[in-house]
Amino acid sequence: MVRGICAALLAAAVLVSFAGRVNAARAPEVHEYALPTAAAGPDGIAVGPDGALWFTEYQADKIGRMTTGGVVSEYAVPTAGAGPGGIALGPDGALGFAEYEGNKIGRITAAGVVSEYALPAGSGARGVASGPDGTLWLTEYQGNKIARVTASGAFTEYALPTAGAHPTGIVLGGDGALWFGEWSGNKIGRITPDGVLSEFALPTANAHPLRIVLGPDDALWFTENGGDKIGRIK
Repeated sequence: MVRGICAALLAAAVLVSFAGRVNAARAPEVHEYALPTAAAGPDGIAVGPDGALWFTEYQADKIGRMTTGGVVSEYAVPTAGAGPGGIALGPDGALGFAEYEGNKIGRITAAGVVSEYALPAGSGARGVASGPDGTLWLTEYQGNKIARVTASGAFTEYALPTAGAHPTGIVLGGDGALWFGEWSGNKIGRITPDGVLSEFALPTANAHPLRIVLGPDDALWFTENGGDKIGRIK
């Protein structure tokens, strides 16, 4: 009797294990959600303080908000032709976004209130990240600088050592510094909160590093848009 019960339990365990392997091998479900605005040109995306997804609409000059259930809200950026791109959750609980065409840094609260702060003409703000010092950091693609922006809109700029580097995506690294891609400079850059800059050349010519993230291995991973590769630096 005991042997029969043990055999039954063993068989059940095998079935559960098999079912788990089958479930793990199941292809993920892909869902797509249409935006209310046609030709919106969604670009950057970030998780907001409310648990929703916030994104920029480069062509439509709007900031979008989508719940995990697919409900969308849109908020107009005051500056026409702003070209909002990168977006990140700021240290103050609002989201900061770069206006590539408008030469501004934007801010939107969870309630949808938008404010803007002017940058020097020709900055071409591209990427934005929250720094460890309670400020936002952004890349100036056209200005060839990295900028630090406080919650009140005051900013400090740091010129890159490489001329015409065209900095793109930026992220806070595990070492407390900001790391960014240099599209034309073909390098990965690093800047500390006190403004000390370093650059690291990529092996592939014309790699054109674009987006960069902090990986689970505490290394920086980035896309090489021109080299058709994924890069890693640590």
